[in-house]
Amino acid sequence: MIKIYKNEGKKLVELQEFEDGAWINLSMPNSTELNRVSEYLNVDISNLRAALDEEERSRIEIEDDCILIIVDVPIVTLENDINKYSTLPLGIILTNENIVTVCLQEIPVFKDFILGRVKEFYTVKKTRFILQILFKNASYYLNYLRHIDRMSSTVERELHKSLKNRELIELLELEKSLVYFSTSLRGNEIVLEKMLKLDAIKKYPEDTDLLEDVIIENRQAIEMANIYSNILSGTMDAFASVISNNLNMVMKFLTSVTIVMAIPTIIASLFGMNVPVPLSSNPYAFPLIFMITIGVSALVAIYMMKKKLF
Repeated sequence: MIKIYKNEGKKLVELQEFEDGAWINLSMPNSTELNRVSEYLNVDISNLRAALDEEERSRIEIEDDCILIIVDVPIVTLENDINKYSTLPLGIILTNENIVTVCLQEIPVFKDFILGRVKEFYTVKKTRFILQILFKNASYYLNYLRHIDRMSSTVERELHKSLKNRELIELLELEKSLVYFSTSLRGNEIVLEKMLKLDAIKKYPEDTDLLEDVIIENRQAIEMANIYSNILSGTMDAFASVISNNLNMVMKFLTSVTIVMAIPTIIASLFGMNVPVPLSSNPYAFPLIFMITIGVSALVAIYMMKKKLF
């Protein structure tokens, strides 16, 4: 899908044809759309396709009059009523006249620009626009990290009530999401540091300040991801120990019950033999044996309770 936007005054409007100074947004593009943009901008189509590989790493490439920036953006999907957080590559191509963004799907970062939630946003100010995209991207990482922290706290409270597989699977998914975020944020940090040193990207003083803000925001997201990951990893280990301890307690209780229940069986088997045994000729043999059995079982049970085996 191709969407073309350009500012008319302070208002962002959608265009039907390509124009200089426009923002060309490609989401889930097909081959025809890629070829069309490539021919208009005279850009190598491989640059447009780079961001369509889910495993593409974050980087900057400079070729002639074209600058390719690839960063990872956070996304959230719903699977089996569980929010799953992951990342996707976003390609940003800067030419002399236009800026192009390419991604495998529509991402929430761009909605803020389209809906006019970003101040001082102009498509003709390409460098500043790129920095605003990166700043919004880091902000979404921080926002999703807070969501993950709240979700992990909720799941942890549910685990205190009942240890079920569903809650453990949710914690595992959140831990995987934090690993994805942490890895992607470190890759983005390398790109930002390189942008700060590159002279090929024209930067005005206010742009340099904004880039430094983006770097600070990204580092804060990295620290939050590491902290939450460590907390969640510790929580998973703690609950694994709790589950193992609960299993040991259940096994200990069942073993103790088995021992106590085995006593009547042993006594009954002894007196049920087809050989002379004590009390065999006593008319009150059954009540006596029954009382002895109950007494021995009770003594063993009391002993086990004192040893905290029950």
